[in-house]
Amino acid sequence: MNKNKLIAAYADFMGHLHETMEDTLHSFAEALEISKEKTSKTSDLSADELNKLTGFIKRDIEQAAHGLSSEEDSGSLSEWFKFDIELIENFALDAFLSVADKTRIELAKLKQLAETHTYHSGDITVPGTFICDACGKEIAFKTPSEIPECPACNAKVFIRI
Repeated sequence: MNKNKLIAAYADFMGHLHETMEDTLHSFAEALEISKEKTSKTSDLSADELNKLTGFIKRDIEQAAHGLSSEEDSGSLSEWFKFDIELIENFALDAFLSVADKTRIELAKLKQLAETHTYHSGDITVPGTFICDACGKEIAFKTPSEIPECPACNAKVFIRI
């Protein structure tokens, strides 16, 4: 599996998801499927890669929707990303946050409880800071990236902080 191809497709998928949620009255789940189909047509990802990518994006959007307050400002965004949002490079931050906010509203309407999402080495993720579940080592990403094994203990499970 080509990780650079998957990382590029992550950004493309987010663009499709933003367009779908802006232009239509689809639920997040419907928009996710429509965006998955659009991404399949604009990339050469295998079905397994596309399903994996869809899972990564669903996880990140749901986590952001649960983590961001309704009174979004650069302080709460910086807190969620765990670093200055001005440092985020090459990522459609507005699109991501727009989808996350709409998803947050949808989740509130459905009264879903927040889930604890774990992240694993090999996953592709949105920019942010993660902590190793085994040793507590923090790693941070400023662009969509592949999560490596923990540089301190080689563990493979992380939690967004």
